[in-house]
Amino acid sequence: MPYAVDDVAVDGWLTALATVLTDPGVRAAQHARDTSARAHRHAFTTWYASVPALAPYAEALYEQLRTPEHWLPYADSARTLAALAGRGVAVGVVSDVGWDLRPTFAHHGLAEYVGAWVHSFEHATEKPDPLLFRHACDLLGLAPAQTLMVGDHPAKDGGGALAGLRSYVLPSGAAPGGIRGLDAVLRLLAPDPAV
Repeated sequence: MPYAVDDVAVDGWLTALATVLTDPGVRAAQHARDTSARAHRHAFTTWYASVPALAPYAEALYEQLRTPEHWLPYADSARTLAALAGRGVAVGVVSDVGWDLRPTFAHHGLAEYVGAWVHSFEHATEKPDPLLFRHACDLLGLAPAQTLMVGDHPAKDGGGALAGLRSYVLPSGAAPGGIRGLDAVLRLLAPDPAV
């Protein structure tokens, strides 16, 4: 049964979660976490359970993490994806998660724009392994040199560059649901023929 939690409690839990990431057991659980669904669940539930107030809810919190309605796309995601589709640009998703993201994209009306899905857990590896990025290119029928990889994590998404893709890493700091600055992606591509 849901219940209200005040901001002070939430802030305390977030601080505790950040602090426990230095715990050896929590750190060990994060190793290779994106290589399988089981490892991903173990990494997150171990992390949550390391905060005493959250321990009884570790599994529930992980299930909430996987629930499409609990994800909030950036405000400029839909218009950027629609603009890319309007230009005939093929889009693929390469993601380090422990579950299939298609239902989340579908829930938010974004799945129709994606032509290829590559989830690390389905390939027993994780970013920055270039294999993931090359596989996405293969699924899209494009050579890596014809492709722009857009990411948000320099170390992990750097695998795109290692695979031969032009790569653009977005700056950090954007809040879910906010403007992400995805208009830069459109500027990096060939000009819109309609303009």
